[in-house]
Amino acid sequence: MDDALVRTGRALRLMLLTALAVLFLIPFYLLVRGGLASEEEITAPGWTLFPAGPHWSNVRELFTDPDVPMARALLNSSLIAVATTLGTLLLASLAGYGLARIPYRHADAVFYAILGTLLVPAAVTFVPSFVLVSSLGWVSSLRGLIVPTLFSAFACFVFRQYFLGFPRELEDAAQVDGLGYWRTYWRVVVPNSRPVFAAVGTIVFIGAWNAFLWPLVIGQGRDSWTVQVALSTFTTAQTVQIHELFVAAAVSILPLLLVFLLLQRYIVAGVERSGIDD
Repeated sequence: MDDALVRTGRALRLMLLTALAVLFLIPFYLLVRGGLASEEEITAPGWTLFPAGPHWSNVRELFTDPDVPMARALLNSSLIAVATTLGTLLLASLAGYGLARIPYRHADAVFYAILGTLLVPAAVTFVPSFVLVSSLGWVSSLRGLIVPTLFSAFACFVFRQYFLGFPRELEDAAQVDGLGYWRTYWRVVVPNSRPVFAAVGTIVFIGAWNAFLWPLVIGQGRDSWTVQVALSTFTTAQTVQIHELFVAAAVSILPLLLVFLLLQRYIVAGVERSGIDD
């Protein structure tokens, strides 16, 4: 009887997970179907599971469209996302380690001030940030798209919580060997903190890749467009290029899927060990 209940429970869990997986994959199926279909098939009143014939020419049309530099947008988004991720990991981890380990009587005040910035709506700082970037002459440049987004208060909070629970024995051994805070951070803390770095890096990369409003305002020149800005140009008041929009959306999520698949095993471990629930 117990074995039957166990098998029934496993079967029900499998059915539930299968149903959830199908629901999760439906948007990806719609993107691929729309990307390989013709404009007429996408807008037809009847529904077909697959297009009559895969239109691979849609991919070539996407990258040869003279009005939308998709290849350049992909390159810009890649550079921005990678630079933002690396810069945020460096600055936030250093700040988090300093707040967690370096004795300083105002450390708590600084930490609470950083947390306080999370309560400020982004719309409040948007215009001052734009004025500052414009006065520096960084409009339509990668510097203007990257530098203002390099520090994340949330990432600093996660690193600080993680480093509070980091084994002090490892740091004490490093200090006995004559290492200061800087070399202890680089040689001991960072190599043993890969899960939290991977988890935070994944979150920052996805956020930088999907950013739209700031790149739209700062990236005014075509050469500084990002993927999200390029996607928005396929639907305008004058024209709607649905098949290219589907192809571009499918292409734009490939880097995110790749990053997630490579780092997924670190995400849960990094969040669990960061001490967010404390």
